[in-house]
Amino acid sequence: MPHTDSSVVTLAEGPARAPLTTPTGLQACITLRRRRLLVLGLTLATILGLAAALGSVLGQDGFDGIDLALLACGLATLPWTVLGFWNAAIGFLLLRAGRAGLMAAAPHAAAGEADAPLHLATAVVMTLRNEDPARALARLALVRESLARTGHGEAFRYHVLSDSDDPAAIRAEEAGVAAWRAGLGAEEAARIHYRRRSANTGYKAGNLQEFCAGSDADLMLPLDADSLMTGPAILRLVRIMQVHPRLGILQSLAVGAPATSAFARLFQFGMRHGMLPYTLGAAWWGAECGPFWGHNAVVRIAPFAAHCRLPPLRGGGAVLSHDQVEAVLMRRAGYEVRVLPIEEGSFEDNPPTLLDHLTRDARWCRGNMQYLRLPALPGLLPMSRFQLAWAVLMFLNPPALTLALLLLPWRAATQGPAPGAGALFLVWLLLSLAPKLAGYAAVLADGQERAAHGGGLRVLAGMLAEIAASFLLLGASSVRLTAVLVAMLAGRAGLWTAQGRDTRGLRWGEAARALSGVTLFGLVVCGALAVISPALLAWSLPLTLGSLLAIPFAVLTAAPGLGRAMVRSGLCATREEIAPPWEIARLRTGGAERGVA
Repeated sequence: MPHTDSSVVTLAEGPARAPLTTPTGLQACITLRRRRLLVLGLTLATILGLAAALGSVLGQDGFDGIDLALLACGLATLPWTVLGFWNAAIGFLLLRAGRAGLMAAAPHAAAGEADAPLHLATAVVMTLRNEDPARALARLALVRESLARTGHGEAFRYHVLSDSDDPAAIRAEEAGVAAWRAGLGAEEAARIHYRRRSANTGYKAGNLQEFCAGSDADLMLPLDADSLMTGPAILRLVRIMQVHPRLGILQSLAVGAPATSAFARLFQFGMRHGMLPYTLGAAWWGAECGPFWGHNAVVRIAPFAAHCRLPPLRGGGAVLSHDQVEAVLMRRAGYEVRVLPIEEGSFEDNPPTLLDHLTRDARWCRGNMQYLRLPALPGLLPMSRFQLAWAVLMFLNPPALTLALLLLPWRAATQGPAPGAGALFLVWLLLSLAPKLAGYAAVLADGQERAAHGGGLRVLAGMLAEIAASFLLLGASSVRLTAVLVAMLAGRAGLWTAQGRDTRGLRWGEAARALSGVTLFGLVVCGALAVISPALLAWSLPLTLGSLLAIPFAVLTAAPGLGRAMVRSGLCATREEIAPPWEIARLRTGGAERGVA
């Protein structure tokens, strides 16, 4: 049964008295309250300042309907952009402070540094639904090998939980697991288990809940089909959980594994550099109400099974983006949810093409928008309610940008250029780039980090290539996500399909069929601006060029030749590509355990 603590306010007890510390006792509540008020103040002050500047620019000759609509679009983009800037700024300062900065944001990290024996049993769980089982099982086998190399392999069991309904995938899963077991000794083979459900009830969350209900393990490490973690990184997470029994979920900082796809290399280079300062800054004030991304995290099974079962949605259906809801339910139960903001041995694969990326974004959008249909969840902390609201607000940017671009030619035709608009636009662009700029700056300012990334010139080259690509991606994805939201409003939910993970080329016809609407949007907006105001067209290119060039961008960045050229030159290379750990090197050579790869 879950550990109980009289200092924790539960739903049954009611709000007896405010606790002095978080459930683990790691941090004083008053300290976190002050940090949160500081971040709230900085964010609101910045939003108000930018809103006032935007209102001043748009209202120089009075406001009409177009001005008010553009003002609303601008305001909709500010919360996500401004808070991202402040998270990045705080994270950069913490990175520069070294260990002291890490301890300020993640005091639980110290518990993972000692070489303590393991006394908790951990179930390593990989969920599959019509995925390539050879690819997935090769990664799970590497996790097992890596843990065995640490000398603590006996504390872990391995479970493949299948929700597949494709007969070919089912046969391949069963054969793959059987071959994996056959390649091991009897004792090790007994640690590997396979279970397939006949019905996909509750989707992945339902699969995990059914597993937890029948598990005798203490902890669970859920992995996706593209997940890979090193043994030392897993041991660190488990040891932290052992020291802090009121820690319910500990999320690792999963980063992109070395990629051969040009698109994936460009995308994850920026994501990698921006994610660390952003997550570190968010952890500084988010603290015990941290994120859960559904994989590459250690979960305490008893409270997860008892308190994190998802409620049905209003109007029917099951929650698809389950992870953040499970996080707030775990916190409601009196357990902390923390992130470990360290780049250490936790990997995933990023989409190999623009089309795969847009498909994944559409899935996330549909899933997060479901939070609007959640029933009222009593007993949530204010931070938890903010987390759910924030997951919805992140998808306000795409329709706001798309609508603003549609209105831009109209305003230019009726009122002409607005003095000061260019400077304000540049400020917004810098704020939106703040997380990755903070990450690049942190690497360039540290000699060891520069060397680990191949030197300062290589980092700068990757930075320039990635920023250019990120604007093209922004233009295409904003239009596509706007279309997804419009379809949802019209009652068309779309499909929740398996994610494309393998490097592949794109044919022009395939890209044209998928992106014709995005391109048409770019042609209409850019064509109108070219006629009405060529100068304004030039200013708009960071937001419009991506939709205009979506098709060639998709084909070019999927081209195997470009990917190979980037690998040869080291452009957008990560640390693990330059100096691969044992697990990455073994994955590259296909050296997973016999019978799996």
